[in-house]
Amino acid sequence: MRHDFKLPLVTLTVLAAGLALGGCSGFSLPSFNMPSFGGGGSSDTPPPPSPPTASAMPSKYAPEELVGRWGGFTSYQKEADRARTINTARGLCKSPYVIAKGPSGGVMMHLADERQPSELRLKGSPSGKNYIGPDGEAGVGQDREIVSFDGRILVMRYVDPDAANRYGNMVYVRCAPRA
Repeated sequence: MRHDFKLPLVTLTVLAAGLALGGCSGFSLPSFNMPSFGGGGSSDTPPPPSPPTASAMPSKYAPEELVGRWGGFTSYQKEADRARTINTARGLCKSPYVIAKGPSGGVMMHLADERQPSELRLKGSPSGKNYIGPDGEAGVGQDREIVSFDGRILVMRYVDPDAANRYGNMVYVRCAPRA
């Protein structure tokens, strides 16, 4: 039984150029995964499996502590602006930011640059820092570090340097319960 194996013209051209330039220093042929038609084993070893994602440590804060109406979103870059920013956040309770309980036990909040809220998790870390972010390891990319939280004032900062630079230290002040 005869098999006709045809390579695309681009592949043949690259292979021919590679053979012609094979003696030049600094040149290496691109690797192609060519199909095997039996007879010999593959010399490539499969990559090792990825390690399982470490589950996050529990946070010292419970989701219920964050659920509610918050005056915010305000932020500051310089520590000298913190008190003024907290006062501004208090004034925003007329149109509060609502943190709701998520369907599977997290909290519903917005990620950086996202229009729709996502369910986020509260996560602890071996260093003692606490984070809010998507499922997975603590202290990465989309997570926010909880800089301080006393039950009434919540200050967070994104872990990602670009988002941290754009958003600064985000301040939320708990609004009084409705009368």
